[in-house]
Amino acid sequence: MKAIQVYVPRDSAALAVGADEVADAIVAQAAARGASVELVRNGSRGLLWLETLVEVATPAGRVAYGPVGVDDVAGLFEAGFLSGADHALGHGLTEQIPWLARQQRLLCARMGVTDPLSLADYARHGGWAGLQAALQMPADTIWQTVLDSGLRGRGGAAFPAGIKWRTVAQAQAAQKYVVCNADEGDSGTFADRMVLEGDPYMLIEGMTLAALGSGATQGYVYIRSEYPVAFEVFCEAIRRATEAGFLGDSVLGSGRAFRLEARLAAGSYVCGEETAMLESLEGRRGIVRAKPPIPALKGLFDQPTIINNVLTFASAPWILAHGAPAYKAYGRGRSTGTLPFQLAGNIARGGLVELAFGTTLRQLLEDFGGGTASGRPAKAVQVGGPLGTYLPESQWDIPLDYEAYAAVGAVVGHGGLVVHDDTADLAKLARYAMAFCAHESCGKCTPCRIGSTRGVEVIDRILGLDPQRAASAGPPQAGGLPSGGDAAGVLGQKLQQVHLLRDLCDTMVHGSLCAMGGMTPYPVLSALNHFPADFGLAASPLQDDRTAA
Repeated sequence: MKAIQVYVPRDSAALAVGADEVADAIVAQAAARGASVELVRNGSRGLLWLETLVEVATPAGRVAYGPVGVDDVAGLFEAGFLSGADHALGHGLTEQIPWLARQQRLLCARMGVTDPLSLADYARHGGWAGLQAALQMPADTIWQTVLDSGLRGRGGAAFPAGIKWRTVAQAQAAQKYVVCNADEGDSGTFADRMVLEGDPYMLIEGMTLAALGSGATQGYVYIRSEYPVAFEVFCEAIRRATEAGFLGDSVLGSGRAFRLEARLAAGSYVCGEETAMLESLEGRRGIVRAKPPIPALKGLFDQPTIINNVLTFASAPWILAHGAPAYKAYGRGRSTGTLPFQLAGNIARGGLVELAFGTTLRQLLEDFGGGTASGRPAKAVQVGGPLGTYLPESQWDIPLDYEAYAAVGAVVGHGGLVVHDDTADLAKLARYAMAFCAHESCGKCTPCRIGSTRGVEVIDRILGLDPQRAASAGPPQAGGLPSGGDAAGVLGQKLQQVHLLRDLCDTMVHGSLCAMGGMTPYPVLSALNHFPADFGLAASPLQDDRTAA
């Protein structure tokens, strides 16, 4: 009797809610009932509110059940789930779940479908097609294809990836490097982790393409220290890919070398900045370097270095396999292709949604997220990590693309969305942004190091919290007023502090060495501009368009 394939994710999100225990229970129940089961530990499909999501292979396709707990397993067997039978936790054919069916999955097409460490599974589902195509091309055709596709870095700057690849390719050096920034530290982001755990060969393939296009022979992946499962899975994927000839001294017998190693990050948020990451990789404290010189000319060990994040490299195999025009058919304007948006925070259905650029926050929150988990109205969405802006409901219909967001002082960033309902205190969150910067700053430049500390103090004065008591008193309550004095005088003092805060933010934006200090004002100013009542203000005064968000 042929064993029935049952899929249980090994993704960290699933493990956190008991996926290993569910897998063990399925094996035990199958043995007790004499059923022949082949357990496959796949990646997550990104429907995180349904984890642990168990799938069963049937003649009609894979059928999904979730969220499955250990106590549900016996009932699933009794209902006949091995044949795809109906059950209260059943969702029918996985591919027809509306949340999945409405997506445009290019990068995430294999996530949750394959065994992440199976080379054969990866190849059966389109893996290595980009590499096979690239091996038949000269190096300049590889980077030109990426450049023509319009692929931009899936981080804060959104710099065209092809320009980086071309710059390194045209640099003269005996040694060149490819470095992947997988130090995914932004709040509400988990797409990099899902690639590392759920489709690691895609990243390996993408970095190999960058190496072939630039002449680099050595690569490093800098993986967030809080991602032990991702680090373990990716190291094993490197070992298997090297053993099979996809990495090493002669990639697939081409005579072109590319060796790859994983490094565990240092646990510092600022090491997500590319030059601080290079310092850490070289064994030093993660401190931001001044630019120029740019890393593409003088990067790791002072050699030309391509630096992209996980989603950027992972997009390259599809582009090389299908061509630049096919990739440009997705997206909007200069924002081509797709982005895995990550829904987090106060959201009913959190998870990963891959769509072409041009969708809107409202579509993501309502059509996919199902509103807030609390059932209360959503108040603000922070887009682009802890240093991203807070967008009010009036801006939720702006197309999600780099230029449209830049026009309103916002950033798409890594595609992380953190939702807050109407009980959220945006003044408290603005204060947190400044305190976060003060804590995480590398300390090299004054605007970031001192500006963030002074920013906390100024916000405390706006809120009427004595700075001397700030550390011990806990988060301030929005709308507080300094004690004593007449109302007009109090308001005048408050407005003076608001003006000072805006000047301070302007200095940080334009004077900081990197985005750590340069973007900290984004959440502060957006909170102040769009939610003045949380600061005890009737309206947002003294708005300065230079730093409006």
